[in-house]
Amino acid sequence: MLSRRGFLLTSALAAGAGAVPTGSAAEKKRRASTDDLRDWGAVRRQFELDSRYIHLGLFFLASHPRSVREAIESYRRQLEANPLHTVERLVFGGPQDYIPAKVCNAIASYIGGSADDIALTQNTTTGLAVIYQGLPLKPGDEILTTSHDHFVHHEAIRLAVERSGATWRKVPLFDSYDAISADGMVERLRKAIRPETRVVGVTWVHSSSGLKLPLRRIADALAVVNRERAPERRVLFVVDGVHGLGVESPDIVAMGMDAFSAGTHKWIFGPRGTGFVWARPELWSVMRPLMPSTSSAELFFAWAGEKPPEMPARATWFSPGGFQAFEHYWAVPTAFEFHQAIGSQRITERIHELNTQMREGLAKMPHVTLYTPRSTELSSGMVCFDVKGMSPQQVVQRLAERNRILASTTPYAVPYARVAFGIQNTPDEVEKTLAAIRSMA
Repeated sequence: MLSRRGFLLTSALAAGAGAVPTGSAAEKKRRASTDDLRDWGAVRRQFELDSRYIHLGLFFLASHPRSVREAIESYRRQLEANPLHTVERLVFGGPQDYIPAKVCNAIASYIGGSADDIALTQNTTTGLAVIYQGLPLKPGDEILTTSHDHFVHHEAIRLAVERSGATWRKVPLFDSYDAISADGMVERLRKAIRPETRVVGVTWVHSSSGLKLPLRRIADALAVVNRERAPERRVLFVVDGVHGLGVESPDIVAMGMDAFSAGTHKWIFGPRGTGFVWARPELWSVMRPLMPSTSSAELFFAWAGEKPPEMPARATWFSPGGFQAFEHYWAVPTAFEFHQAIGSQRITERIHELNTQMREGLAKMPHVTLYTPRSTELSSGMVCFDVKGMSPQQVVQRLAERNRILASTTPYAVPYARVAFGIQNTPDEVEKTLAAIRSMA
């Protein structure tokens, strides 16, 4: 006989993500309280940031806005008061309460996809592992990536090819930072593809330099390659999108990738320890899960019936199961509501405005080498640079000690000083940062 938990789980999933109501009265009240977010000063006041500092490292790990803090705290109180009842109701209850579907709906409404194609993860790193380890790779297949990607992206690929017997290769997208072009990068990737290449993995916005890749153009170039291939041999397009999510256009699914991984605890200001993977349903269907999931009725019933689950696989099979930081996961929709209340286009324009001001100011300083492209087409929310005669660590230390400006260094083999201006920052803070760097001449 099925347990009550299994029955309730089945009922919730059978109702479908799209059947979940808009939200509770408390959620609607939170949305209504964001009407004043047309003013950037009001936006800043949503965050409990230490006012003694200029915060230029918030892309690293988000400070939660008030609505997200309140949502986390509300769920935390429910769990503290009655953990069994709360989890049974919100994770294993009926469709009107089923929180995982609400989380997937919130993400899908932002990125332009279907909630059925989203797996919930803890961060970008976990998401990349879910993708690469799940791909149907075999000896003779190759993953192509770039020499500019982050350690965890390269490591996810390395671990996957070691287990599958496939190979991987890195190529540079440019020869020098003053010779970067969208055409050049797309052409380099296209020319690097070989008959054995099955996957191209890239990063949307490089945390090493602030460079933003033209994803749609890369996808179009891969589509040309794939027209000459059998469907089962098409080149898949995988994207680490964490530093574009929440900064650039949210129409992510329309950009043409096959799989996308991102954490929500950076530019989205979501609860710490939350993220997701979106992939095309036809890709999910041929992938294999990395770890057990408790988000799928099909898997539960297959186990109960002592038989393998019926294929094809679906996104819910790939959400890591077990107990989570529930109060954080459940508050994810509130973070997306906060973004949408401000306006995605307004956020993009504001971030580009501030970082353009920073790049143009640095470009005028003869003692500074700017690595981030100056055009908004190829840059996003970060600015990376060197100061002549100083190491990146010295630059960051001096900004903190003398000016209370919190910058960072890029965690790569060749590090640079790095600043990132988000919607919590102001044009005046840009000018103060430029003045501090100007004084280092």
